[in-house]
Amino acid sequence: MTRQLDGIDWDEALANAPHIEGAESFPDQWAKRAAKFRDSARGQIDTAYGAAPRERLDLFLPEGQPHGLVVIVHGGYWQRFDKSYWSHLAAGPRAQGWAVAVPSYTLAPEACLPEITAQIACAIECAAAQVSGPIHLTGHSAGGHLVTRMLCTDTRLAVRERVAHVLSISGVHDLRPLMAAQMNEQLRLTPETAAAESPCLHLPVPGSAVTCWVGGHERPEFLRQSALLREAWDREGTRARLVVDGTRHHFDVIAGLEEAGSALTQALLGPLD
Repeated sequence: MTRQLDGIDWDEALANAPHIEGAESFPDQWAKRAAKFRDSARGQIDTAYGAAPRERLDLFLPEGQPHGLVVIVHGGYWQRFDKSYWSHLAAGPRAQGWAVAVPSYTLAPEACLPEITAQIACAIECAAAQVSGPIHLTGHSAGGHLVTRMLCTDTRLAVRERVAHVLSISGVHDLRPLMAAQMNEQLRLTPETAAAESPCLHLPVPGSAVTCWVGGHERPEFLRQSALLREAWDREGTRARLVVDGTRHHFDVIAGLEEAGSALTQALLGPLD
């Protein structure tokens, strides 16, 4: 796929920051809110789930016995950020009585996407060994891709039978367009790996439940990506739904996870209708 063949400027189609007012301020805001949350939250910080330097996770614990485990996987096009930017997003599920794990993972180009997918599976298994009960997965953007990969039949996840629901927030589920964007210099996707790592091209595990949540003011490609996975997996019998969240954009669509009573937190923790 190239711009010359499909007529689309994929760098522009996949760019979020130029279309969000004050976009440059969001990472600093996230980091400050995350640090404040870590200062007061009970849990375990920087637990190793593998040998690589970034194979670490934070586990935040509620008061009393957890209802189960939530795992939140960060975005950044597999090239930016780490768990320290997202701790505050554990606040909503934790207030509802859930343990919340937030992992880092090795970034591209040091790791390729199949390696990152495998790391997230290891992180989930590590956290699941410490918390009993059902597992609910969520992730933003690239993190949305990684959590939906956990429901694909080719992904090895030892605790998959415990995964009750996956909430992909502004997820990237068809990686083939990324081969025509500049970011592929870092991602190093080939036609084979792009197809292999695209959840929309895989069969979901029977009985899966997935919600594709996307902001109403996101770039058209992100709206397409969420609708595509819902349609593809719905045809395969997955309990799949699409939620378009009002006027939210790509950077503020995750904010609801900070609030116990928000629609986003309820969608993550609640059963599908």
